[in-house]
Amino acid sequence: MLCAFVFDREILSPLPKNDRRVPFIHASVIELDQTLREAGGGLMVRHGMPSHEIPELVRECGVNAVFANRDYEPSAKARDEGIEKKLASADVAFFMFKDQTIFHQDDVLTGAGKPYTVFTPYKRNWLASLTPDALKTYASEESLSALAKLPAGVKHGIPSLESLGFSKEHAPALPAGTSGAYQLFDDFRDRMTAYDRTRDFPGVKGPSYLSVHLRHGTISIRALARTAHDAQRHGNRGAETWLSELIWRDFYFSVLHHFPQVGVPGDHKAFKPVYDRIEWETGEVAESNFAAWCEGRTGYPLVDAAMRQINSSGYMHNRLRMVVASFLTKDLGLDWRRGERYFESLLNDFELSSNNGGWQWASSSGCDAQPYFRIFNPITQSEKFDAKGKFIRHYVPELAALSDKDIHAPWKAKPDALKAAKIALGAEYPMPVVDHDTARKATLARYAVVKSVSGPAPADEE
Repeated sequence: MLCAFVFDREILSPLPKNDRRVPFIHASVIELDQTLREAGGGLMVRHGMPSHEIPELVRECGVNAVFANRDYEPSAKARDEGIEKKLASADVAFFMFKDQTIFHQDDVLTGAGKPYTVFTPYKRNWLASLTPDALKTYASEESLSALAKLPAGVKHGIPSLESLGFSKEHAPALPAGTSGAYQLFDDFRDRMTAYDRTRDFPGVKGPSYLSVHLRHGTISIRALARTAHDAQRHGNRGAETWLSELIWRDFYFSVLHHFPQVGVPGDHKAFKPVYDRIEWETGEVAESNFAAWCEGRTGYPLVDAAMRQINSSGYMHNRLRMVVASFLTKDLGLDWRRGERYFESLLNDFELSSNNGGWQWASSSGCDAQPYFRIFNPITQSEKFDAKGKFIRHYVPELAALSDKDIHAPWKAKPDALKAAKIALGAEYPMPVVDHDTARKATLARYAVVKSVSGPAPADEE
């Protein structure tokens, strides 16, 4: 058995030199190669188009079968179908396996054989469908003994990060590879019990921080789900909540598989077609507001802190992903796809299914999304989930001297308080780009085109 990895030129070429994800993947590949070498094998690594590199490796090594784990994104499915056809023409078998999820494709369907579009019944069936095999551990010793030595005369060195066109300068400050994943997992096990109480507070160490490892395959979803499921059965509420988040991930994979129109490259459709009739804001003011949102200078401290977090680290707390997405779509009136693309360009843990699902949930256009009339109030969210302003002070240090009360809405602070904190609104920190109450009314009017299918809008704000 020979192992190979291809740095996909089609994926990497459009990325900026300072992309944070490629150094993480590169470091993880180096660790995997070392692990395989210690077991008597190694990793053959290429940089090119998989549609060319995989058949070429097959030819060079004289293998008669290729095994890979299934990818569910539309572009990846097209890539793999093309590779399968090329291999078939050379009489080489191609086998694909489920690995990214616990259940996939048609594993969890309604009694009528239809895909679920609401999470709660999906979750019920997901849990009911669990068998010992679904979460079992697969010992690797037998497979490792089947590793072949890297063939002589076949190129198998790992290209340098620089030769791939990237720099270590902006590599994420998180441990890479499987060893890094288990370092984080071991740390989270001790905190899992409190997850249901801490997960919504960005200033608290509540999340597992494992999403980037799940995304890039450096930890097994089965290992995580098994740990959470076992703890849940013993009454661990934190583990129950965390397992639910892992099931959401499977749910969004299922949505992407059964409704691929939501992820068509360059043309993501609203899950609910009527929501594509919404007329989003355009023009000079809209562009200025979008830039302010991207750069973390909207004048709403929690929104700005969240955007500065993703800009500086490639990570954003899950609660804040909902807050900033709601702000973009329902305060600024901008198309959710613009935010979706911005997140795609920066998130270390970017996964098409979850990113698309999250944005469509926030904009109300997705399956099982929040109602269109539910609009997050960025001030209320700030006061509730960052009450003492710890998170805001870290990412928006110019507001650090404000009181815990004033830091959530500086424009409401008394002049003396602003002066004491050495803040001149419009200079050290911007005035709000929009008035939330006014924007809320505009959003309800903008979403009027969907009333015929969603019903009238009650007063509903979070």
